[in-house]
Amino acid sequence: MPSVAEVVAIDNIIIGAGQAGLAAAYYLQQHRAPFIVLEAANTVGSAWTVRYDSLRLFSPAWASRLPGLPWPGSPWRYPTALETTAYLQAYAAHFAFPIAFGQRVIRLQPLAGGGFQLETTAGGTYRARRLIVATGPYMAPRLPAFASELPTTVMQLHSSQYQRPGQVPGRGAVAVVGSGNSALQIAADLAAGGRPVFVAFDERVKPFANNHLGWLIMVLTSLLRAPGHSRLGRWLRQQPETVVSRDFIHLRRLSNVRFIGRAVAIQPDGCLQGQLATTSPLEAVVWATGFRPAYDWLEAPIFDADGRPRHHRGLTAVPGLAFLGLPWLDNRGSALLHGAGRDARRVVRALLQQP
Repeated sequence: MPSVAEVVAIDNIIIGAGQAGLAAAYYLQQHRAPFIVLEAANTVGSAWTVRYDSLRLFSPAWASRLPGLPWPGSPWRYPTALETTAYLQAYAAHFAFPIAFGQRVIRLQPLAGGGFQLETTAGGTYRARRLIVATGPYMAPRLPAFASELPTTVMQLHSSQYQRPGQVPGRGAVAVVGSGNSALQIAADLAAGGRPVFVAFDERVKPFANNHLGWLIMVLTSLLRAPGHSRLGRWLRQQPETVVSRDFIHLRRLSNVRFIGRAVAIQPDGCLQGQLATTSPLEAVVWATGFRPAYDWLEAPIFDADGRPRHHRGLTAVPGLAFLGLPWLDNRGSALLHGAGRDARRVVRALLQQP
């Protein structure tokens, strides 16, 4: 770790030691390119350490490997969050990647003569010719505008804060808002104790059979690999995301769970209104509503009006600056463990070929 006065200069810097950052590290190492990984937390894969206890990957281990190292144990299982953290930590240790922990980047500036300068909360200053931002698929919790209309007596948690049912006191009704796999798993977790759970889930979202045959078909065909700018990719991006049919069917069968359709408003009495029905008075709401961009620390003219980085398959208009791990960075698998390696291989090769 550099001292406050020291400036560390190196050809390549990766920001983030999650799956995308580790995949980039693997390919830089394969190219024998000097690099360092800056990680805000004190461990590899920190985002997985704070996920809810019951989380499981919706892809099997054999379809979730990073380049160069398979998962330990059975390739047929669907790993837990703890197993995923352990795999990422073992991956970084196996390849002995140079990682500087506790280095949250608070300012990133392109330099006039090319390259970049970074400053961290620990007082470190780094300079690099090339930079890969791999901080994950956005980091700031996103809530609907009407969330602020809930009474103060209703506990509110974002899915990034939820870990276990014990966080939500009482035995009264809870609403889970969201139309992804996390919403279904959290709702099932809360319903297991018998309390009433309302699921504000968009009925347009369809379940898919999350079995090995289905994953084999997706891996071998273009469903996960079709670039977002291709005809098939553009069509896929217009479709609602799918969810795991097993979790969806299980939740539908529980007598204490009621689906109310996509959440649209808070009623004057504090109940949550869905497109199909309205909740009874609530004790808590868990917002599984995703994340929004938060790049206030990155001083480069590459962002659109919504704060999302403009790029083509991960490469930006600023020479030497690239992103990994974003939804649809290149294709449907870009934000998944399965797609991290393919994107990293292409982006690293392209960056190293830049003058």
